Amino acid sequence: MSSVFDVQKTIREILLKILDSHSLEQLNKVPDGFSNNIIWNIGHCISSQQVLVYKLSGLPTMVSEDFINKYRKGTKPEGDVSQAEVDEIRTLLSTTLEKTKNDFESGLFVDYHEYTTSIGFTLRHVQGALDFNNYHEGLHTGVIMALRKLV
Repeated sequence: MSSVFDVQKTIREILLKILDSHSLEQLNKVPDGFSNNIIWNIGHCISSQQVLVYKLSGLPTMVSEDFINKYRKGTKPEGDVSQAEVDEIRTLLSTTLEKTKNDFESGLFVDYHEYTTSIGFTLRHVQGALDFNNYHEGLHTGVIMALRKLV
């Protein structure tokens, strides 16, 4: 499983670099033809990871329900995020990864509520959720790469 966390760490490092190389205005800009922006996609990665790994394991998440609801699938930015929110998201990119890795290694994940994703892939255990999460974060990183060329 160490490679799963190595992949997620690499994705999260890419997202951190994008956060650091874009202004607040750029992070919040929704280009024509898109329904979201860079910061929404990054928040969505964190929110989804928490739901896929923790909630579906019956465990408490590291983020609030408000955070999950703001960035869940099917939502879009309702307004600009503040610098404080960007700073929180920056911190969460690292802390959620480290806590998940530590929790996995300590055997915290015992139960898992089977869930079929929107692409039809059924998650049956936390290992599958962690694998799928990397795929999901990779997709959103690709969207972010397109967005950054338009902001």
